[in-house]
Amino acid sequence: MQQSVKNESLFSQGRTAACIGGIALISLLAFESIAVAAAMPAVAAALGGLDFYAIAFGGTLATSVVGMTLGGEICDRYGAARSAWLGLAAFIAGLLAAGAASDIYMLVLGRLMQGLGSGLLGVAIYVGMSRAVPPALHPKLFAMFAGAWVVPALIGPGIAAGLVHIFGWRAVFLTVAALAPVAGALLLPALSRQEAPAGSAKPMRWPRLGWSLLAACGALALHGGSHLPQTQYMLPALAAGFAFAFFAARRLLPAGSLRAAEGLPSVVAMRGLIAAAFFASEAFIPLILTTRYHWSLGSAGLALTASALMWSMGSATQARLHGETARRRGLTLGFAAMAAGLSSALAAAALSLHAGWVVAGWAVTGLGIGLSFPMLSVLTMKLSRPDEQGSNASALQLSDALSSSIALALAGMLIHALSRPSAPPDALPILAMSALLALIGAWVSPRAFPRGTAKQADGADLPVRHQH
Repeated sequence: MQQSVKNESLFSQGRTAACIGGIALISLLAFESIAVAAAMPAVAAALGGLDFYAIAFGGTLATSVVGMTLGGEICDRYGAARSAWLGLAAFIAGLLAAGAASDIYMLVLGRLMQGLGSGLLGVAIYVGMSRAVPPALHPKLFAMFAGAWVVPALIGPGIAAGLVHIFGWRAVFLTVAALAPVAGALLLPALSRQEAPAGSAKPMRWPRLGWSLLAACGALALHGGSHLPQTQYMLPALAAGFAFAFFAARRLLPAGSLRAAEGLPSVVAMRGLIAAAFFASEAFIPLILTTRYHWSLGSAGLALTASALMWSMGSATQARLHGETARRRGLTLGFAAMAAGLSSALAAAALSLHAGWVVAGWAVTGLGIGLSFPMLSVLTMKLSRPDEQGSNASALQLSDALSSSIALALAGMLIHALSRPSAPPDALPILAMSALLALIGAWVSPRAFPRGTAKQADGADLPVRHQH
């Protein structure tokens, strides 16, 4: 029986439409993020909003924190379907508002709504699909979710550039708004058929939403503060942002997450470390290739393509690892590969070696995050009681968003502090910071597997007690 479950496909027993819908929605969320980044220079030029360039991205990240928290509460009390409906509605409304914006203020409002919707929708997809798919298939499920980011990473910038060139920048937002209901129609019926969660009788924890708002304010302060031109304004904004984010994180994340306690807290902490290490450095790899090696933007994009392909390979590899020992080693190896790749790229750029070594180092970094990132999603579901899967899934993504905000703010501070007049910004310290974060993740990784776990017949690990 266990062997048959292991060999079972994700696309069976009535799950085909739900799996296709979930993957399609994640791909749309990924495409929206990548395509908007590619199209935003044209948007800012058309609306005259260069001063609002940063908040158009930071605001989306900030409101996603609120959406993640609200989505976790709704999933645990009312089911994933309600969170998905609300998230899809807010996401589409934000896309339509941005696509129809007549000024930069309307665009920013649309982006804020998009962030709220993507937070609600992201948690609903992870929780709903985790409940729809047997636990033995979770590694394959989250590998497919990770892979759903690869295709948008490969073709998103090109499609966005084509849409802007042919139809104008509004087409980027409106195209995603037109496709989102189609993907939702595949997923939502399956989520609506799920039974009410075990914690449905519990009241909503409204104070958590208040803390998520504080975290959102902290994220906005961090993103805005790192772009302020004068230090006397930058430092107070960053200090306030760090304080807000720290105190909110203590309330929103599982107890012990900030010190990476054994079990679920360390999983949440590692998600923050891996996200901060990868996404803080990703933005600066093209900068290094264009400023130090004088590559064109198109050529520099090959490094991101190589990393995306290796991420997909790493995700597929971790899905084939069975048993606690193999997955424990795989998780540690993923973080170690990230640290090695980032260090290699740093050394190659610092020593002025051939640019191919920088690309190779970033590709190894992609392999490392591909190995580790899906494992953390699997472990979160495994270490969560059914009535806490929603809040813990939102905590995982909250850790991602907050840590990325802090890392990007630090990157902005370093670039500002180390920049010299009439010289390109030096991004090498960003790679050094990211490599250090990946090394810390490798050191913490054994704590993700609690001592005293029971073995299932299929080799999966079942926690004896829930740690929260």
